[in-house]
Amino acid sequence: MAFTYFFRDAQILELAIDRALPNIRGQAFIDIWDAGCAHGPEPYTLAILLREKLSEYVFRNVRIHATDVDATFRQQVGEGVFRNDEVARVPADIRRRYFEPAAKAGHVQVVEELRRKIHFRQHDLLSLEPVREALSLIVCKNVLLHLDQPERQAVVRMFHRALRPDGLLAMEHTQKMPDGLDPMFEQLAGHARVFRRVDRSAAGVPQPLALHARLASASPET
Repeated sequence: MAFTYFFRDAQILELAIDRALPNIRGQAFIDIWDAGCAHGPEPYTLAILLREKLSEYVFRNVRIHATDVDATFRQQVGEGVFRNDEVARVPADIRRRYFEPAAKAGHVQVVEELRRKIHFRQHDLLSLEPVREALSLIVCKNVLLHLDQPERQAVVRMFHRALRPDGLLAMEHTQKMPDGLDPMFEQLAGHARVFRRVDRSAAGVPQPLALHARLASASPET
């Protein structure tokens, strides 16, 4: 989903980060997955919010895995170069600290300290393979609504598997937890789709079948 902008749904992102902070400060590696990052404003927003809330020493441990099914975003996400109008809504003090003039006229570039934290990779969520496991936070907005119900269920189960026991999942504010998966996550605030992973055994949730197997079993034999 290419439509996004800096500090979109900032309250949801800030809530997720604030709830994650007590656990991530002591981690040697703080891995965050932005699933469906489009051309980059969201992962850089995450980096800015984390840098504002973490010490320089702890921020060194942050790794943001930014993925999208569209590989054409790779260069822009990696370089962190955006048009001036794309950062117009960013608070002025944040712009001064984290953006600098780019070589291209009418553009700015995210400072190197933040660029080093963003690692772009082309990725299809329906592969049901996470970018890695033991993630502290997964952000997935404006993607699940494009999937059908079995696909959404399978993807969220994959997220559950990829998160640390205390890991968090942040979703679009209009996106509900897929049917049948409520026991796998605890919603942290009634006004925001931010969820904490619940241990599978404690929740009594059975191991899921792979999406392709589930869909195949629903298809008539030929």
